[in-house]
Amino acid sequence: MDVHGDFLVIGSGIAGLRAALTLAETGDVVILTKAGATESNTGYAQGGIAAAIGPDDSVELHAQDTVVAGDGLCDPEAVNVLVGEGPRYVKELIEWGAAFDRGADGRPALAREAAHSVRRVLHARDASGREIGRLLWSRVSAHPRITVLQDTQAIELSVVNGVCRGARYVRGDAASGSILAARTLLATGGAGQVFLETTNPPVATGDGIAMAALAGARIRDIEFVQFHPTVMRVAGAPRFLLSEALRGEGAFLLNESDERFMTRYEPAGELAPRDRVSRAIVKEMARTGASVYLSMSHLDALFVRTRFPTIAAACAQAGLDLVADRIPVSPAAHYFMGGVETDLDGRTSIEGLFAAGEVACTGVHGANRLASNSLLEGLVFGARSATAMTDECRAARLRDSEVVSWPTLAGRGGDGPLPTLDDVRAEAWRHCGLLRDRVGLEGAVDRLERWFDAVRAAAPTQSPAGDSLHPLASVVTVGLLVARAALRREESRGGHFRADFPSRDDIHWRKHVSDVLTRD
Repeated sequence: MDVHGDFLVIGSGIAGLRAALTLAETGDVVILTKAGATESNTGYAQGGIAAAIGPDDSVELHAQDTVVAGDGLCDPEAVNVLVGEGPRYVKELIEWGAAFDRGADGRPALAREAAHSVRRVLHARDASGREIGRLLWSRVSAHPRITVLQDTQAIELSVVNGVCRGARYVRGDAASGSILAARTLLATGGAGQVFLETTNPPVATGDGIAMAALAGARIRDIEFVQFHPTVMRVAGAPRFLLSEALRGEGAFLLNESDERFMTRYEPAGELAPRDRVSRAIVKEMARTGASVYLSMSHLDALFVRTRFPTIAAACAQAGLDLVADRIPVSPAAHYFMGGVETDLDGRTSIEGLFAAGEVACTGVHGANRLASNSLLEGLVFGARSATAMTDECRAARLRDSEVVSWPTLAGRGGDGPLPTLDDVRAEAWRHCGLLRDRVGLEGAVDRLERWFDAVRAAAPTQSPAGDSLHPLASVVTVGLLVARAALRREESRGGHFRADFPSRDDIHWRKHVSDVLTRD
């Protein structure tokens, strides 16, 4: 069945929902989401949304913190857009009824997180993303010009004569068809499920990045993956993110001997940037041969339970008390700084195709994202992309980057066995994870190329529903992009750490690199 709309939005997180509200002012909008309308990375964002609205804060200070966290690779213009327009769009959420926590004076209560100079993070307890998603969904679902197709997965972009005209889809009931639209926005979120250990929900398989890459769009800085340092690690229990805000409110990281160890590795201790805290935890675990823990036992119990009810409940389900117990933690894949290359209005290298949120790469995060800038990115660039989608069509204004082309098939045949999702995720975690080196990356590229060929060869023989083929194809494609880019970048910077090139190399590598897949 074919569906027609003026605009197609693929994804129902903060970027997609905010974009849809602007697009609906001028045309009919179709939102396509492969699960429920509220199932996205947005709903899993605990800490909050950063914006320079506090009395001791400024746009300039927020920009400075963002650039420092980005480890020398942030695009200054993109940063200025994010922090400059952020307060406007956050105040819009407040006017619409976002239930952010408030202080005794009635103003939004502001939290501090790692690498922020001041308190600037608005929050709704420890379920901030869920509250923002609820608010946006309440407005989207009531809008007469917005149609939401749930349990419907985009499987391929429709590109005709170099112009994106929508996408092909398959529904959960195996029905398939096309959505035809003049402009398409990718708002599919991240790709944490490429890795065996991740904070991301099952839907985060990198579909938008994979579809865009296979359509010939430029994919930029994909080697930069942020690993969140504090994920609850309890045998038999699901991995659960322990928000940056815990450390922002004073939580300690302890080793097996109950010693605070972070200053051994980082002067800023627990409030160092995420990439550095993650590597410090790994080093301490290697040094001691034991686990690392997060502790709040020295803080007021009522404050902890009131401020972090969702996290406290998750700990309780695992048999732990957030207030009294040491919570075992370790890093896990969390966020992609790289993605589909766009200009500051969401335009990609393919006419008619836009991208916003985590799926996109504007350069705003550089090599490492500042905590709580992710929801702000989705909000600001979702709105900006929608405005551009309603304007006259024009070419993207992409910034300078080195562009590397490679064929969609590696040329070694596609008759090998198909991997499982866990095969691919384990390979990516082992060799493209927190610590990387040439030997591991070369092996990963070899295996992922073979799996990529096998999945591509199998695609025409599968049913349109494809069961596990579509997420497998996305994970293999994104995993291969990450492995190739990580092998190419012979330095360590932000979320990319090479054990064989442990230093930052500004002479050779202070640059952005974009990959383009060429047709078979």
